Amino acid sequence: MYVGFEQWTGNREVATLGTNAGSAAIPFQRWRHFKEAFAPEIVYEAVRAAETPVKTCIDPFGGSGTTALACQFLGVEPTTIEVNPYLADLIEAKLSTYDPDRLVQDLGTILRNAERIDPAATLAGLPATLVEPGVANRWIFDLNVARRILCIRAAVEQLGTPAHRRLFKVLLGGVLVGLSNAVVNGKGRRYRRGWDKRTLGAGDVDAAFTDAASAAIGEIGRYGSRAAGAYAVIRGDSREAIKDLGAFDLAVFSPPYPNSFDYTDVYNIELWMLGYLTGSAENRSLRESTLASHVQIHRSFAAPPPGSQHLADTLGMLEAQKEQLWNPHIPAMVGAYFTEMLGIVEALGKVLRPRGTIWAVVGDSRYAGVAVNVANILGELATANGLKVDRLETLREMRASAQQGGQAQLAESLIVIRHA
Repeated sequence: MYVGFEQWTGNREVATLGTNAGSAAIPFQRWRHFKEAFAPEIVYEAVRAAETPVKTCIDPFGGSGTTALACQFLGVEPTTIEVNPYLADLIEAKLSTYDPDRLVQDLGTILRNAERIDPAATLAGLPATLVEPGVANRWIFDLNVARRILCIRAAVEQLGTPAHRRLFKVLLGGVLVGLSNAVVNGKGRRYRRGWDKRTLGAGDVDAAFTDAASAAIGEIGRYGSRAAGAYAVIRGDSREAIKDLGAFDLAVFSPPYPNSFDYTDVYNIELWMLGYLTGSAENRSLRESTLASHVQIHRSFAAPPPGSQHLADTLGMLEAQKEQLWNPHIPAMVGAYFTEMLGIVEALGKVLRPRGTIWAVVGDSRYAGVAVNVANILGELATANGLKVDRLETLREMRASAQQGGQAQLAESLIVIRHA
């Protein structure tokens, strides 16, 4: 194993490719908790198994930045596409190089300048549900907490170095959920128990931000040197952005799963409090720019692709159970999901060099007792469209959401595809 990669991951067993197995404890990945992040050892395995030397790698769904960060430690130049602006900044913050001493100085500057800022104007522009007194006696942030967060955000935005602004902004984002009255998982957020009896203030904000920034600066100092320093972060919709890119040796990614939940909603706290969203039109535009994996907004769904009997059977069963579904658009969403996923795979096939491979970690869903076996369907579609499936294996079993039954019977799988 590469020495830098081994040090960064803590020398975990490559053979245990189960996703998210201890990833939260890895340096840089602690900056924001990702329940759905996959293990960086998958990237190592993909590079190791390649038939030709891997110098460049593309990830069309950047997410937590696992692929890009692992590539840097492996000496591979990463290109990442991410439509969520907060996640795109988080990824680039992890990939950038810094002078730790200057970061320490800027941290002090932020805390000092925050004392002189009045956040009233910014506070007034936030959705009413976010800040006390909220709506119907519920709110995400106590007023004093929200005010201090916005003061620190404004002080960060005054820094002269763009890379430092980006870093401290996403580090502030990483502590927001902990300071809020909500808890967040991979499929949304809910109010934490006893939130209305929980008392936090400006001092708690300062402590959380300072602790997170200090820990991150320490990690940057220890792990800042990597085998590859160059990278590219492309902010946009991967369904379109891939088409304009050059050649790559490898693709490694994990797309949104067709679980009918909008992943944008998971990050609404960061998107609004950090200023990435300033109005409902921006929010809707972002949600419409994501893969067709959810039904939380009304949108037009593409027709399902031909080439998979498994998909045709699944859609038929979903239509037969339509009255039992919690949303009538789920069959159309599932069909469109595979149309768009096949489009991603075909687009990647066109930008990969000869003998390059596509490694994708995908997850199943279930609606009204009907299983949506994503890896099997995607494998059939790839084969029907002139591609070859090299590998298809289950990595772990996931628990379904309450709306999908809650059983721990949904497979998360690895599929490896190449030109036939």
